[in-house]
This record gives sequence, C-alpha cells and structure tokens, in this order.
Amino acid sequence: MNKQEIYNYLNENHIWHEITEHKAVYNMAELSAVTLPYPEADAKNLFVRDDKKRTYYLITVKGDRRVDLKEFRKTHHTRPLSFASENDLMELLHLVPGSVTPLGLLNDAACRVQFFLDEAFLETPGLIGVHPNENTATVWLHTEALLSILRDHGTSVHVVQF
Repeated sequence: MNKQEIYNYLNENHIWHEITEHKAVYNMAELSAVTLPYPEADAKNLFVRDDKKRTYYLITVKGDRRVDLKEFRKTHHTRPLSFASENDLMELLHLVPGSVTPLGLLNDAACRVQFFLDEAFLETPGLIGVHPNENTATVWLHTEALLSILRDHGTSVHVVQF
C-alpha cells in the first residue's frame, strides 16, 4: 500500500485518524522541527533482523526512547540483532529508509515481520503517530485501532515494556 491507499483503507474501514502533512523527514531530529498536534504520541521505528536473516522485527517506541538491541535480544530470546538492509526493507515492507512505519506491515503479505510495540502507547490518550508508508505525513490513530489492523492482517503483535 502506498500513502493514498493507506488513507483509503482507513476511510473505508471507518477508522478514526488525523493526518499531518509535512516535509519529508528521515529521522527523529528532523521530525522535531515539524509542528505536530500530538508530539507525545509520535513513534520511532526500528527495522531489525537476526544474524541469520531468518527473523525480522519492527520495534516501535515513543520518539524520545532509546532501544538497547542487546537487552531486547536477551528479554525476547532472539539471535543477535542488527539493522535490516535497505533491500530487506524494500523486499518485505515495500518501504524506503525514513518511511519505516507499522502501517508498512500491511505490505508484508507473508507476515514475516514480528511487531513489537512499546506499551506506553496504550496509556492515556492512547494515540500513536506513524507515517502512512511515506515520510511526508504523520497519521494519528488510536493505538488499539492500529493493533487491531495489524492483527487482522495476520501480523505477529507483541505489546511490551521498553
């Protein structure tokens, strides 16, 4: 799905959302220069893989949080982890660097990527801001709606504490 297809999907399924269009951003520092309506709900996404390129993970945390991949590995009993390549990102999620988002998991037809979400997104107000498969906008959704979309797609979803 591309950006417009994401918007269409949300509208056709009557999923509440707001859209903030903005200049292309490629990292959290660039995004901090953009005025956002819900900055506390903005998400940072890490697309990683194990050392055998067998298992892929999309880790989504609050924008101001850091993820220790060694700790993640220990807690979730994975093989050694590293960032996935641009080729992996395109092949599995049909995304380019800077556009990584949980909504990209809708492009993962084989559901090869496991999704790990920071449970802090479920705290009041229960919103999350993610790219609509392009880094030129942020879509604000209820976190539970995002989880439901991904589970309905067949994605393996894990809500965890970071």
